[in-house]
Amino acid sequence: MGLGALPERESRVAMRAAAKEDVAPPVFQPYEQLGATEPLGFFDPAGFSKTGDEAGFRNLRAAEIKHGRVAMMAAVGAVVQHYVKLPGFEGVPAGLGAVTAAPGTYGFAALFLVSGAMELLVWTQDEKKEPGNFGDPAGLGQYNDDMRTKELNNGRMAMFAALGIVAADLL
Repeated sequence: MGLGALPERESRVAMRAAAKEDVAPPVFQPYEQLGATEPLGFFDPAGFSKTGDEAGFRNLRAAEIKHGRVAMMAAVGAVVQHYVKLPGFEGVPAGLGAVTAAPGTYGFAALFLVSGAMELLVWTQDEKKEPGNFGDPAGLGQYNDDMRTKELNNGRMAMFAALGIVAADLL
């Protein structure tokens, strides 16, 4: 082995080290994220989620989770309001008619203001956490990938359920 082999070896090692430093992180793939479940897999027919656009995807996912949570509460509330009347609201009609009849209008205004304040002041998204992660407020230890997937799927179904309830009430 001659003296000329040593510098060549060092240059190959240096080139490999430099190549490792230049390796870019993998491109963000929306279809690899939580919520792509059977039977549809990743479902984005309008093409809102772009490959490499993690910030845009996080924004859309946060909106999806938020709308799903509201729809789950709305679907349950639409059924419960037919059987349970709060004191002072006995004369308020069930369904969307409650919004236009006093004192249902006052209840809707109070609900709107309280939920708006909670949205702006309490339930703020931490950019370091995944979208919709507000921890485990009840301390049940159920904030895991399985429960997050179930929440996404149930929220998606509830959005259709709430839409159907509103459509049925209007017709």
